Amino acid sequence: MIGSYVAVGDSFTEGVGDPGPDGAFVGWADRLAVLLADRRPEGDFRYANLAVRGKLLDQIVADQVSRAVELAPDLVSFCAGGNDILRPGTDPDEVAERFEEAVAQLTAAAGTVLVTTGFDTRRVPLLKHLRGKIATYNGHVRAVADRYGCLVLDLWSLRSVQDRRAWDADRLHLSPEGHTRVALRAGLSLGLKVPADPEQPWPPLPPRGTLEIRRDDVHWAREYLVPWIGRRLRGESSGDHVTAKGTLSPEDIRSWIAKVA
Repeated sequence: MIGSYVAVGDSFTEGVGDPGPDGAFVGWADRLAVLLADRRPEGDFRYANLAVRGKLLDQIVADQVSRAVELAPDLVSFCAGGNDILRPGTDPDEVAERFEEAVAQLTAAAGTVLVTTGFDTRRVPLLKHLRGKIATYNGHVRAVADRYGCLVLDLWSLRSVQDRRAWDADRLHLSPEGHTRVALRAGLSLGLKVPADPEQPWPPLPPRGTLEIRRDDVHWAREYLVPWIGRRLRGESSGDHVTAKGTLSPEDIRSWIAKVA
């Protein structure tokens, strides 16, 4: 019975793409916290989401891992290194060494550590050329999990997120439904009974013509790709002025979900 949970990571764990109230996001980790809280007496569950979008592994370790160690929760989810892997010239072997150092800190303080693999990006236009690099990093993540007794949230094998409806308009972050399916998969990774199958088939979509696809690609490039490249050239991060959500109550998360559902 998990009575406390701390989520550590970047935009994926912050919940970007899953809008909540007042410009905040909900996301899979918050949704998982509700699943966990539902198995405890009301008010007998503590949760904090420390994740901030755009953060690199070393920044996550400095700002979040130390805080998670202080809180010493029953469960920590740790997803980090993805933004490092996206950077040109980074070595997944070297990133994994620093990832392992952080896992060692977390497993010494938390009851259970849940680590995540990266997604299979074969259908993500901006990231499909990084598929081999991501797969290499995933292999390291699994090896580290074996060495330290961590649970693994396997996102590479989650077939339902290969559907474009699982992704936000920016094609980099999950949609609300995508986050929901990851939360369900995370619950299964923890041995929970979950209310739905994360691999439940999507309803069929009407076929799209070549002109429609091209129009969507042009819109995406103008609205998302060009600004993303611009931030990289300027050395800026989407999380430069973002504060972590911090401590959240499951009741508040439920109300957020209900408002935007």
